[in-house]
Amino acid sequence: MTLPEILLYLNLVLSGLALLGHAKGYFSSGEKKLAEDVMALTDKLTEFVVALNKEMEANEKKLIEHDRRIQAAESEIKYLPDRESQHRMELQLATLNGRFATLEEKLRPIAATGERLHDLLMEQARK
Repeated sequence: MTLPEILLYLNLVLSGLALLGHAKGYFSSGEKKLAEDVMALTDKLTEFVVALNKEMEANEKKLIEHDRRIQAAESEIKYLPDRESQHRMELQLATLNGRFATLEEKLRPIAATGERLHDLLMEQARK
């Protein structure tokens, strides 16, 4: 084989390698873009998860606070009278009001007598 024939084949092989390199670059450029998109989405997803975790922690704190307040209210309600005992207290108060009215009626003559004695003593003191 002569030198021009070898150069022809060598040129053919080098041209084929160049074409293969260009084809590889053309077809792999989409992979690069896809990899960049995946990385961007991964970063956004990471930021979203971090924000979601912070929000969940804040909500958990609020839930604990509400639970504490509910427990405090329940413990205070436990000591309040129920409907029946409240009704009994109202009936007893009505009975006491009646007794006080009766007692007031009984004490009026005694108060009047006390006032008359006071007036009598004041008149005797002036003489």
